[in-house]
Amino acid sequence: MTHPTPPPLGSYAESWTPGPVTDEDPLPTGPVAALSAVLNLPDPVAKAWDPLPPLWHWLYFLTWPAGRDLGADGHPRGGHFSPPLPQRQRMWAGGRCEITRPLRLGEPTERISSLRAVTAKQGRTGEMLFITERREFRQQDRVCLVEEQDIVYRSGRTAGQHPTALDESAFPHPDAPWQLPLRPDPALLFRFSALTANAHRIHYDTPYAQDEEGYPGIVVHGPLLALLMLELPRRHAPDRPVRSLSYRLRRPVFAGERLAACGAPADDRADLHIATHREDRHATAEVTFQ
Repeated sequence: MTHPTPPPLGSYAESWTPGPVTDEDPLPTGPVAALSAVLNLPDPVAKAWDPLPPLWHWLYFLTWPAGRDLGADGHPRGGHFSPPLPQRQRMWAGGRCEITRPLRLGEPTERISSLRAVTAKQGRTGEMLFITERREFRQQDRVCLVEEQDIVYRSGRTAGQHPTALDESAFPHPDAPWQLPLRPDPALLFRFSALTANAHRIHYDTPYAQDEEGYPGIVVHGPLLALLMLELPRRHAPDRPVRSLSYRLRRPVFAGERLAACGAPADDRADLHIATHREDRHATAEVTFQ
């Protein structure tokens, strides 16, 4: 299917200056127990008043727009920090997080969100608009965590460089002291979408992902890859709290492929990545310990 050429992305952001937004969430235990089950963990990773593992706050402060407010791709047409872009292709590119003290599960939490930066760039596949959103999380009037998320919007639909067929039998063979293998199937991706209020069709609608977005199959969520990488220090260095982290989502992984989250500790930090038989670094992360 062909689409008309949209105007330059930068033209939509010139006068776009949304103000900060404050939200509250009680951080109930249910979402943590649910994601723990999705990841086949024997018990919830945290119970009431326990520290929340890094990035598990993505299960909270969710928004559920009306169905009529979703675009053809399943993503909300608009949003306080979503630029008014027609025919856009949205990707989560990466982010950073500074943790002063872990959020406590079950404790009322305030989140203050603001727009950090908007930058238009020309890439190999066309024009791109980079949006950075800053989020500050408070408990008991104290800043516990500050996060930045980088979202990229592409103009129109671009297929990118993806395999035409997937080999679901091939295994990655990483050389790393920390490893976590996984074969994400459509059921896992569907459940993760539900837990994160993500209606983007690339994660559950195979014909859409192939015909409209140019992928060989449905796409594993970038946030899920980041959470899998952060599982490594949680499991292998449970007594070393994470002070800061950064991650980058480089190339997609698809449902059915076998992947491995890999990590190597070094002094007060650890380098992490996601590998398949196709590529060694679909996603990368670095954590610094307290």
